[in-house]
Amino acid sequence: MIGLLQRVSEAQVVVEEEIVGQIGVGLLVLIGVERGDGEAQAERLLERLLSYRVFPDVAGKMNRSLRDMGGGLLLVPQFTLAADTRKGMRPSFTPAAPPAEGERLFNVLTVLARRQHTRVATGRFGAHMQVSLINDGPVTFWLRIPPDA
Repeated sequence: MIGLLQRVSEAQVVVEEEIVGQIGVGLLVLIGVERGDGEAQAERLLERLLSYRVFPDVAGKMNRSLRDMGGGLLLVPQFTLAADTRKGMRPSFTPAAPPAEGERLFNVLTVLARRQHTRVATGRFGAHMQVSLINDGPVTFWLRIPPDA
């Protein structure tokens, strides 16, 4: 499972002119599900997202996690993160989980996140979304929990 996390001062997801997810300060995380991923990958990715130290402490060093500072978490499904781009001029989506499994695991991740963190919003699986954000820093990290982990 892949999480492309961005530290934001605000972010939102719009579907058909309706805001379906919105946060202030926190993390916007694009989520890609790969073939072979399961609940173990969702649990481990969530632990890393909530604990990854990307927010500044009083000295300005990245020593605080989302848990520490209590910001928002906006999870957005994005199957293109699992694309194979090594050759050619068109990505292959063979490494991505089938849509039904991707949606199931995205929903598992969302349920787990809502149990462990108070401020969770999401995009909509399979929808055409407009995602807007103000990346703070900019700070962006790519986290991957391999299917065999």
